[in-house]
Amino acid sequence: MLLGNELEKWLKHLRKLVIVGIGNPLRGDDAVGLYILKELDGKVPPNVELIEGETTPERFTEEIERSNPSHVLFVDAAHFGATPGKTKLLGPQKIADVAISTHAMPLSILAEFLRKSTKAKVALLGVQPKTVELSEKLSPELEKEMRKIAEVLANALNKFDS
Repeated sequence: MLLGNELEKWLKHLRKLVIVGIGNPLRGDDAVGLYILKELDGKVPPNVELIEGETTPERFTEEIERSNPSHVLFVDAAHFGATPGKTKLLGPQKIADVAISTHAMPLSILAEFLRKSTKAKVALLGVQPKTVELSEKLSPELEKEMRKIAEVLANALNKFDS
C-alpha cells in the first residue's frame, strides 16, 4: 500500500494529531524524523501539533497528554531491511522490531504508555536509514526522500483539516 493511502486510512476519525520527530541530530540519518518535522512546519492544519522529541521524546509525555490527541505519530529512523528512504507505518506492537536504540527510553514502551494514557491511535512512521554514523547531515538518499515523505504526510493531513 502506498504511504499516502496508509496514512489516510490510519488518520480516519482524526480530531487532533501530535507528530513527534525523533532522532539524534549528530548521527546522520538517525535525525530524519527531525528533518521531516522541519519540512512540515507551516504546512499542516491547526489540529496538528509538531514536537521535536530528539533523543528523549518521553520528556514530552505531559505535553502530548495535555493536547488530548486522537492520534500520535512518531517519525523516526527505523531498521527494517529496506532501501534507504523507504517507509513503514507501524502500530505500537511492531515498533520494538524496528526501532533504533539511540533513545533514552525504548520507543515501544513510550508508544504503549501514550496509547493507554490518551486512548489515542499511536503509530511510528519509520524511515529506513542509510547510515547512523556521526554526521550533522542526512545521506543524499535520505535528503531526497525526506522531502517526499514530508509532502505525502502534509497532503494526507490537509485532507483531514478540521
